[in-house]
Amino acid sequence: MKDFGLIVIGAHSGIHLKNIISNYINQNILLIEPVPYNYEILESEYKNQPNIVICKNAILDKVKKDNFYYVKKDSIPKLGKHWASQIGSFDKNHILNHKNKRFNIKDEDIQIIEVEFITFEDLIKKYSINSIDKLQIDVEGAEYKIMNSINYQTIKINNIFFESKHFDGTFTEGKKLKEIKDKLISNGYSLRQVDKENILATK
Repeated sequence: MKDFGLIVIGAHSGIHLKNIISNYINQNILLIEPVPYNYEILESEYKNQPNIVICKNAILDKVKKDNFYYVKKDSIPKLGKHWASQIGSFDKNHILNHKNKRFNIKDEDIQIIEVEFITFEDLIKKYSINSIDKLQIDVEGAEYKIMNSINYQTIKINNIFFESKHFDGTFTEGKKLKEIKDKLISNGYSLRQVDKENILATK
């Protein structure tokens, strides 16, 4: 079994993770990212660092092979938003719901691939995870399914940093977010709203 300093579910291209990765650079790090062009960037960036492992599975609350949706690489320049590459989801409508006057996303801009979804418990077994200092989750609306499936009594996680803005639907917070907050508190975590999009749970 291994102790991990950092595990990121939804690592994207890693461009926003450089500072936090540097904080854990001498510890085991696991970066999870199913979008192929993001996965390739991560693999190239960290290929010479054996303590950093890249996983191309998607994490959910059940094991299955299913469709996964993301913005086509060729559509990113046209859409004019650098964050378009970060929108990958098991729900195509979640991506389309980002449409506004400045982000004219259309069905033709979305790529569909089949990926292998595994559970958080499967992830622990696959990488022999004993403990995690920081778990970071940014998965475009799948946060609830993942966080509700974690057994917080059997795996030691010191800090959980997660995006909250899509918990109950695109740009919606509600009952599901409250349920997870209550679950974290009942498992000994204290919660802090870091900004309008993210929450930090600390044990």
